[in-house]
Amino acid sequence: MIGILELIFQVSGVVLLICAIYYYFHFKKIKRKRKLSLVELTVYAVTQIAFLLLGSSFLLLLLDKNY
Repeated sequence: MIGILELIFQVSGVVLLICAIYYYFHFKKIKRKRKLSLVELTVYAVTQIAFLLLGSSFLLLLLDKNY
């Protein structure tokens, strides 16, 4: 169980990093010009899921007494 939670935690951290880099460079250019495209909305959704996975796996790891 702990191994799976640690894997989820690490994968979600990597996904957050990749999406954050993408957000910074891409949305910096188009911030106030237009609505978000399908790709941008997809990146937004993936980032939200990654935040959820990161938070929940971190919380579960904290609650586990063997960690």
